[in-house]
Amino acid sequence: MEKAVRKRGRKPKNAVDAEANPNATTTAAEDVVASLNAAADTTTTDRRGSKRRRKTGKEKVDDVAIVVSPERRASRYSDQNGDGDIVAAVADGPPPWESVGKVVPSMDAVVKVFCVHTEPNFSLPWQRKRQYSSSSSGFIIGGRRVLTNAHSVEHHTQVKVKKRGSDTKYLATVLAIGTECDIAMLTVNDDEFWEGISPLEFGDLPALQDAVTVVGYPIGGDTISVTSGVVSRIEILSYVHGSTELLGLQIDAAINSGNSGGPAFNDKGECVGIAFQSLKHEDAENIGYVIPTPVIMHFIQDYEKNGEYTGFPILGVEWQKMENPDLRMSMGMGNEHKGVRIKRIEPTAPESNVLSPSDVIISFDGVDVANDGTVPFRHGERIGFSYLVSQKYTGDKALVKILRKSKIHEFNIKLATHKRLIPAHIGGKPPSYYIIAGFVFTAVSVPYLRSEYGKDYDFDAPVKLLDKHLHAMAQSVDEQLVVVSQVLVADINIGYEEIVNTQVLAFNNKPVRNLKSLADMVENCNEEFLKFDLEYDQIVVLRTKMAKKATRDILLTHCIPSAISNDLT
Repeated sequence: MEKAVRKRGRKPKNAVDAEANPNATTTAAEDVVASLNAAADTTTTDRRGSKRRRKTGKEKVDDVAIVVSPERRASRYSDQNGDGDIVAAVADGPPPWESVGKVVPSMDAVVKVFCVHTEPNFSLPWQRKRQYSSSSSGFIIGGRRVLTNAHSVEHHTQVKVKKRGSDTKYLATVLAIGTECDIAMLTVNDDEFWEGISPLEFGDLPALQDAVTVVGYPIGGDTISVTSGVVSRIEILSYVHGSTELLGLQIDAAINSGNSGGPAFNDKGECVGIAFQSLKHEDAENIGYVIPTPVIMHFIQDYEKNGEYTGFPILGVEWQKMENPDLRMSMGMGNEHKGVRIKRIEPTAPESNVLSPSDVIISFDGVDVANDGTVPFRHGERIGFSYLVSQKYTGDKALVKILRKSKIHEFNIKLATHKRLIPAHIGGKPPSYYIIAGFVFTAVSVPYLRSEYGKDYDFDAPVKLLDKHLHAMAQSVDEQLVVVSQVLVADINIGYEEIVNTQVLAFNNKPVRNLKSLADMVENCNEEFLKFDLEYDQIVVLRTKMAKKATRDILLTHCIPSAISNDLT
């Protein structure tokens, strides 16, 4: 009979007991199997299919990390060490979720926003485009209100919101839309929606390297999603939706489609911003932007103060840096003076009567302006002085100190919103139009340019239109840039078919101030001919009676309900 050979190595811990009791080995093996079965509910499966015990003391519940209670951890350790009563633990069953942990209450205030959009059709302004649906994020604040992004509910026909963990969608009403700051405010009339929800509290503006957590409902799933990062930059940012520049936070957390309108939390669970856009570039990764609390509070207080959103005021000037020493000397600036030179002033701005080109702005509301146009912000930080202007409200006054011909002057200036010749948006209204003899006249806006030439309109649009968009200033509050958008082909307009997006300068030798004035002049014209002076010295001449008669037939042919939009009648 062969003798059992033991491999060389360390003697087993219970070798003596095993020799004394040959059946002990079998008993120990059965105990190990029993302990593994008892602990099966505390193991997880990794990607390779093997099971491993979590060592972090945390469990994932509904996408939120929840710290396990100390009692739960202690029972696990006793199971692992073999000191606990395993049979009793299995008999009692797993502990209730209430004893495991509590979901972070701020997560419950994050909602999913569903919107049905019906955008205007700028090519055919008498009708709208086919409706489409979108989903985004939002969150509940005090006063039974919900905040989200303006672009999430733009051109809305129906808005619904759904709470986390609920299967019910509630109809929402849009209270205000701030296009410049890309914020919208909603409310829900159903009392059931507000039950058991605590509104979010706002925190202070975070500092660089502060941790932020963005919560929302991005693409890739239906449940709530959490991404974390840090604040990497604080500066004046370009808000794409509103074509404006306001204070913004840059973070390195991913912000994807659907995250829009979701809150960004600090480590205290306070809301410090709203996710609204990200940078898509081949040389950049994971760069997202957040609307900070100063901009959010300005929007909320503006609505509470005026009952509607009135916008962010501007100073209404174009300015030049004064970093060149020779330039400063020529303007009469000494070493004790710093500031920026005014190049142009908006004719529609209230300060156009008191300020002049070549004035040097040296302070705004008591804050000194540097030669590069920045002002002190926080410790070790500077920011563009337009930030000071954006903190004001429409109609507020500000003390501006200027240097003019080596003398200092002070003016109390009333601030107003920006009146652009080509507006950045049309306020959610349908576009205006007027039709005569197949010529479709309309007013140019940024959404119109984007519709005609795509998202790269600032490269693809005609040079004349771009020049007016970037540099022209409105001479009056009601001035518009009127163009012939297209010509609906008919016998009366033979030879004019190729005219498209061409500015109208005058009608019968009278300047065209806006679309309404053009429509009034044409409708009340008793002269024999209708003469339109277009840019590039091009003219259009039509016989008055025949043009008005042909208009009716053209409207019937193209199923157009009216020759003039409702807002012009």
